[in-house]
Amino acid sequence: MAAVIQAGQFASLSNGMRLHYASAGDPGKPLLLFVHGFPEFWGEWEAQLAEFGRDHFAVALDLRGFNLSDMPLEVAAYRARHIIEDLRLLAAHLGHEKFTMVAHDWGGAIAWAFAIALPQLLHKLIIINAPHPWLFAQALIHDPEQQAASAYMNWLREEGSEGALAKDDFALLEGLFKDSTGWLKDALRDRYHACWSRGLHGGLNFYRASPLRPPKAGDPGPAALNLKAEDFRVRVPVRVIWGERDIALPKGLLDGIEALVDDVEIERIPEGSHWVIHEQPERVNQLIRRFLEN
Repeated sequence: MAAVIQAGQFASLSNGMRLHYASAGDPGKPLLLFVHGFPEFWGEWEAQLAEFGRDHFAVALDLRGFNLSDMPLEVAAYRARHIIEDLRLLAAHLGHEKFTMVAHDWGGAIAWAFAIALPQLLHKLIIINAPHPWLFAQALIHDPEQQAASAYMNWLREEGSEGALAKDDFALLEGLFKDSTGWLKDALRDRYHACWSRGLHGGLNFYRASPLRPPKAGDPGPAALNLKAEDFRVRVPVRVIWGERDIALPKGLLDGIEALVDDVEIERIPEGSHWVIHEQPERVNQLIRRFLEN
């Protein structure tokens, strides 16, 4: 029997942020925290909340800048360290010192950074189509194909991209899902549009605040950072689910991950796109369940 999902909950954190979240299950059970990406919201994880709320305290938040959570205006408020602190404080607010995180896309980028910075707070990390930051940085610096695939990031960083994405009833924003089919329709489409109508600047500020972006004239991107691989080692157990039809994040981004993560397993879904969570929710649930029980 699916767990009942309760949305409309808010956590006022000591750093001044007020975050919205939905949950399912007993707060006394182990915390399983789900972190969405762009341009989504907590509703990305409804199938997972219904499943894992049966034996976990399953929680999906709206990241700062998205949907019903606070949306700071300044770009600096979206640097990774601030989002990491949001997640740490939210877990504490929920009464848990240690937890397992499941994350996708931008949520995955933050989750990788969280695992590197605060490994003592995680039991396990489950990543869905979000590259390890060192591997992504190297691809952006050295791989012309990845630079081309990620060129949209520089466009999203530009002033005025909010208006362009919202034009014609969010036509361009829906276009981000073009490598997927069938799931964004009817009532769910209305919910996404309602989310986007609350504001897009927060989500786009994730791109603007990040040093990981394709190089362009006058901006070397991550090549200017002098990154060292050893600073990006992940010491918590990681399980990766990867839809291999991801246009922006091709499967080659997984090459070399074993050298950076002490304990990692990869489950590849050849027919899955970047939006595999929506395309195959039951399969994703099965893989998460297997990773949790191993």
